[in-house]
Amino acid sequence: MRAIYLDCFSGISGNMLLGAFLDAGMPLEYLKQELSKLAVSGYKLKVSKVSKQGISAYHIDVVVTKWFQPSRKLKDITKIINESTFSEKVKQGAKDIFNRLAAAEAKVHGTDLEKIHFHEVGAVDAIVDIVGAMIGMEYFQIETVYVSSLHVGSGFVKCSHGRMPIPAPATAELLKGVPFYATAVTGELVTPTGAAITTTLGENFGPMPPNFRAEQVAYGAGTMNLDIANVLRIYLGTVAKDSNQSTMMIPNEVV
Repeated sequence: MRAIYLDCFSGISGNMLLGAFLDAGMPLEYLKQELSKLAVSGYKLKVSKVSKQGISAYHIDVVVTKWFQPSRKLKDITKIINESTFSEKVKQGAKDIFNRLAAAEAKVHGTDLEKIHFHEVGAVDAIVDIVGAMIGMEYFQIETVYVSSLHVGSGFVKCSHGRMPIPAPATAELLKGVPFYATAVTGELVTPTGAAITTTLGENFGPMPPNFRAEQVAYGAGTMNLDIANVLRIYLGTVAKDSNQSTMMIPNEVV
């Protein structure tokens, strides 16, 4: 069974996962072609090969080229995804991630799911990151997603509502029931989008399953320069269906 293990020793964000997929061999032109199925414009992908503490990794940045972008609610994003020509697997996965993200935001702000304006998490880059994550999962034919404990970082992060503690409130909500830890490393290592992707797609959290066999290792870079390499490491390979790993599972819904 095709599987992936996300090694989040320096956290995870949507663009780090996309960068790792490119490093693993998913062609950039393929990603662009697939993303063109979305009725979203006014952006371009900026891709570069970088070195983080000596580790070579792909960095991908979503650059907004059109100054005005509409404020989107969950129903608007769902409509964009539904009207695309992606496979049902990609559509459903992307909608599940956005639904989970919206539920966390609604819980934190004390409002209804459909009233959430996504602000930074609903911007073009989040749509690209989340749909792109599902494009990568389909490209590599991933059936099962495993995730390590998440290194969330420490300190404070500036967002649309002001300075927030790390993990940001929505991230903390998403990580309920999931093993995570903080160190003296300062910075937001796990973003709300990264938390939504991992907690929606991840079937188990913890050490690599004993029957996992890695065939490929790849790295996606974050934007920070830290004392540790700001990269996401992914292992692509296979796992036996009867693998008996002692890992943690999470609830399907944010409540």
